[in-house]
Amino acid sequence: MSNSLISFFQDTFQSKDFIPLHAPTFDGNEKQYVNETIDSTFVSSVGSFVDQFEKRVSAYTRTNGAVATVNGTASLYTALYLSEVTMNDLVITQALTFVATCNSISQLGAQPLFIDVDASTLGLSPRALEQFLNENAIINDKNECIHKATKQRIKAAVPMHTFGHPCQIEQLATLCQQWHITLIEDAAESLGSFYNGQHTGTFGRFGIFSFNGNKIITTGGGGIIVANDIHDIKRAKHVTTTAKTPHPYHYFHDEFGFNYRMPNLNAALGCAQLEMLAHKLTQKRQLALHYQAYFKGSAFTFVSEPENARSNYWLNALICPSIEARDELLQTTNKNGVMTRPVWTLMHKLPMYKNSLKGDLSTSLWLESCLVNIPSSPIDIPTEHII
Repeated sequence: MSNSLISFFQDTFQSKDFIPLHAPTFDGNEKQYVNETIDSTFVSSVGSFVDQFEKRVSAYTRTNGAVATVNGTASLYTALYLSEVTMNDLVITQALTFVATCNSISQLGAQPLFIDVDASTLGLSPRALEQFLNENAIINDKNECIHKATKQRIKAAVPMHTFGHPCQIEQLATLCQQWHITLIEDAAESLGSFYNGQHTGTFGRFGIFSFNGNKIITTGGGGIIVANDIHDIKRAKHVTTTAKTPHPYHYFHDEFGFNYRMPNLNAALGCAQLEMLAHKLTQKRQLALHYQAYFKGSAFTFVSEPENARSNYWLNALICPSIEARDELLQTTNKNGVMTRPVWTLMHKLPMYKNSLKGDLSTSLWLESCLVNIPSSPIDIPTEHII
């Protein structure tokens, strides 16, 4: 299996050189737009491409507004801040996530509360969340969700659409509404993914996306906040622009704010990348179907999009039959120039989060032991190689 698998990856990507996990592609107007930005001299956080990028992302996600930031972590921190997450609050999230999710929570002095994921979505499980809340939480006379044992307020929930696969976000939204918990979607990996025809990141009060170099489209470094409440959008733009009040020359800041706005250079790159998004989504779906066919009937299970969802297939993944098979796959592929990786170390195993509250994490632990990401760069599959 090992030699044939290496050959399969090399044939798929038409390369015997190093095959990365996910490389950016620049096939459109990237150079033109970036050069226009340089020629205009508006290369920082003020410029026409920032406005264009925000409007285009808002239109694509069908939200009422978007605010571009320097990265996805800054977007999530801002969303939590505007949701009034404060010191000693609890914020529900998943242990199977990238560390930035938890870091954003911790930077506000709040604490993550880890709930298990669903095997079918890799995202926060509504069943596990409902069970945890029924057993461990109450609603007080202020309509706040309170953790019974610690008396801490459970202020927000941050599910992630893992690898671009939508979680069961409608069910999570219903639970959050019932328990007076603010829903913020970590949709960093899921631009172009939909649940029941609605774009990820649009079910909660806020949604955030990342445009890091390894995402489906990139601005080099960048993120964006989307929301439907116009007041939330205005506040997000204000606090991410150091809370400066508008004036031709006076500098007056009316509240605590952050220097988080996306530079025009990055937004120019993003505008060109957005023009190619539909094509990239087609390429990635074609690659996913190619993988699905190849691994069908093998010892490895390809992770397909969940029910009622359309995934962008940002990072393709395999479920290995055992941890031994996982380790053999990782060692063989990386030794032969094909980049693969295991899922992140679960957050509650990291030293800074080892004492965090958590529910039963059986599914997360199982996925940690057997899931492997495989090369996922958007490419055109040659017709003769389509299985």
